[in-house]
Amino acid sequence: MQSLRSLALSAIGLLLVLAAFVFTASLGLILAGLVSLVMIGSAVSARFSAKPAPVRCQARTRRETDAHTSGRVPRIWNDGRGTIIDL
Repeated sequence: MQSLRSLALSAIGLLLVLAAFVFTASLGLILAGLVSLVMIGSAVSARFSAKPAPVRCQARTRRETDAHTSGRVPRIWNDGRGTIIDL
């Protein structure tokens, strides 16, 4: 009778551990699915959003910079990707 009781309690304990494992695994799969959906949505929205235009500039010669730096007012503007401060 004692061995039958310990066998039943062992089976119940094993079933509880198995149920906890299945529950944890299912929560992990749900979390992985939600993260993948968010990543797919982010990729799709980035694909359809406006792409930034490339910024092109041309270097000045030393004479041009020397002539323009005396009394020059700094220019500040926003190109859509951030504020640019041209000193």
